[in-house]
Amino acid sequence: MRLRFIAAALFSVFFQSSFSQTNNATEKRIQELIKKMTLKEKVGMLHGNSKFYTEEIKHLGIPEWALSDGPHGVRAEMNRHNWKYTGQTDDSSTCFPPGTAMAASWNLELAKQRGIVLGEEARFRKKDVLLGPGINIIRSPLCGRNFEYLSEDPFLISQLSINYIKALQTQDVAACVKHFVANNQEENRFVVDVTMSERALREIYLPGFKASIVDAGALGVMGAYNKFRGSYCTENDYLGRTLLRDEFKFKGVYMSDWDAVHSTEKAALAGLDLEMGTEKENYNDWYFADPLIKAVKEGRIKESVVDEKVANILRVMIKTKVLDPKTRIKGSINTKEHQQAAYRSAVEAVVLLKNEKQILPLNMSTIKSVAIIGDNATRTHCGGGFSSEIKALYEVTPLQAMTTKYEKSMRINFAQGYEKQSHVVERSSDGQLNTDKVDWKLIEEAVAQAKKSDVAIVFAGLNHDFDSESFDRLHMRLPYGQETLIQEVAKANPKTIVVIIAGSPLELAGIESRVPAVVWGWYGGMEAGNAVVDILSGKEFPSGKLPFTIPVTLSQSPAHALGAYPGHDLKVNYEEDILVGYRWFDTKGIEPQYPFGYGLSYTSFEISNVSSNKKAYGVNDEITVKFNIKNTGKTDGAEVVQLYAGQTTSSVLRPKKELKAFDKIFLKPGEQKTVDLKVKVKDLAFYDEKTSDWKIEPGQFVLYTATSAENIVSTLNVTIQ
Repeated sequence: MRLRFIAAALFSVFFQSSFSQTNNATEKRIQELIKKMTLKEKVGMLHGNSKFYTEEIKHLGIPEWALSDGPHGVRAEMNRHNWKYTGQTDDSSTCFPPGTAMAASWNLELAKQRGIVLGEEARFRKKDVLLGPGINIIRSPLCGRNFEYLSEDPFLISQLSINYIKALQTQDVAACVKHFVANNQEENRFVVDVTMSERALREIYLPGFKASIVDAGALGVMGAYNKFRGSYCTENDYLGRTLLRDEFKFKGVYMSDWDAVHSTEKAALAGLDLEMGTEKENYNDWYFADPLIKAVKEGRIKESVVDEKVANILRVMIKTKVLDPKTRIKGSINTKEHQQAAYRSAVEAVVLLKNEKQILPLNMSTIKSVAIIGDNATRTHCGGGFSSEIKALYEVTPLQAMTTKYEKSMRINFAQGYEKQSHVVERSSDGQLNTDKVDWKLIEEAVAQAKKSDVAIVFAGLNHDFDSESFDRLHMRLPYGQETLIQEVAKANPKTIVVIIAGSPLELAGIESRVPAVVWGWYGGMEAGNAVVDILSGKEFPSGKLPFTIPVTLSQSPAHALGAYPGHDLKVNYEEDILVGYRWFDTKGIEPQYPFGYGLSYTSFEISNVSSNKKAYGVNDEITVKFNIKNTGKTDGAEVVQLYAGQTTSSVLRPKKELKAFDKIFLKPGEQKTVDLKVKVKDLAFYDEKTSDWKIEPGQFVLYTATSAENIVSTLNVTIQ
């Protein structure tokens, strides 16, 4: 609990003063430093001088700036001038479950804890900027980076990001929220030109970034690789100036993704501050190096533009005490508290999808033998996925956890079940080709173990040959003949439990009907095995909820139903518009395999006496929905209650309902709590393209109290005047 106490204490400090966007003393200090710099020194601060560092200015006490990948752990040390690791023995770190798993917990307290742990570890490793969180919308089930991102829903993304970023930045580390904007596929990511309506941009793709900057005070934003409406994100005036600087009042550093800069003048004038990772051997040849000095000397760019960029970097350095090292947090790494936070994060992410006849939790005192089947029972995942790969201090696999905890009390019969046939080929999806081979020898071995065991647990799913930066998945099916494996094991042992290890939606119809229990375990970080085994045994209870919709087939998913992925001629138009994820399924009346927000429990809950504080509201009012929730079962549990809102009649197409509030409520058997969920009337607005502003049309709205996008507990009609 030490971590929770620290989180509360630091948050109070944070809110008082630390990260107000600007103050006079800081601005005066910045200007005094800039006056003492030569043009060459200024420009030296605006581009990398190695893979993850920028130039120091020794005589002014400005050290080199250290950046690190790290949405769910601080990445191991890389060589200065190539992509190889240094091979140090002291750069292991705590590895959390990645983004989709963080979102599956629906727990803002855990997001804060993650921020504090990663901040402490970044500081211990002498890092100044942690590149994350990745908050792009999960638009297609196939996007290779879905596992790193959070959700298909902008409100859920926003709430998690605010809490994570605020906590991280209390540790004198800058967050860098990414990838701005519309990086929703890896296919052709360096060149694809994304177009969408202004309304879709404002309602779906921008809210997470706006919340991260305006509400959380994120100190860094990373520009995406792709083009947006015809120009690269890093040289897009609308993104870098109109939105970031003018509307969001962003005073931090707008940096490029690695090798995402394509020009000097365009990028400089569009508001980009820092160029990183350009694939040119001589750092002086980079766009923001000698070519920028030349552009200033020739009068094509004013030196004041350079000064603005230097000021943005210095502002972040001062806020994170880079220039005041004696007052800076020193940090810590791989502590017991850090490992416990990673464990809690993994436990609360686990989603129970199916539990026929309450086969789970398993009664470990009566089981004499268990078959552990599947390549994912022994595979580690922290070290994959390219920019999100972590050198974990340790990583517990499901088989290791099962063996450590239960080998003395039961026989553990392991079988590999299926073989990984994929391999990463030059950062392309080609390694996923021909991965549907059914290996009957491995299946027969698995069936033999299942037959002689009381229970069979199949650890199935994906790995980072599928869930990865740089390429998308080729399909939504279980690879390596796993469907056949599961069907055969289930025939041999009716008590077969399937645990899915993956970060993106999968087709589950072929197995769901054949087994009594399905558990979604995600990539669980360093404590993955312990977390999932403790859930299966009942030592912990499942409380995760899906942060995305799982379709029955890929063709149900909006971008694919409309043929709007991956685009044509390196252009993609988001034809589904605002109907992303559950908004599409809801509005079109399509039934998915599992809805957004879905997850079962080992106990049962009763929600009653749902009421709103008024029946009619004005534009400046806040709606409060109050209800009682009771644990009516026999074990501890937690329910995530979700509040959705929809407008009955509107002048524009609106989704049937949209998530507006949620709370995760922990209850002991028989315990009851009264809960308030609040939503501002202003947050019921839609973006009106005619007036280029947010609009609330008066009329009737429906408030849905729910435990998933499909399971509606109560509806309340209210009037907005």
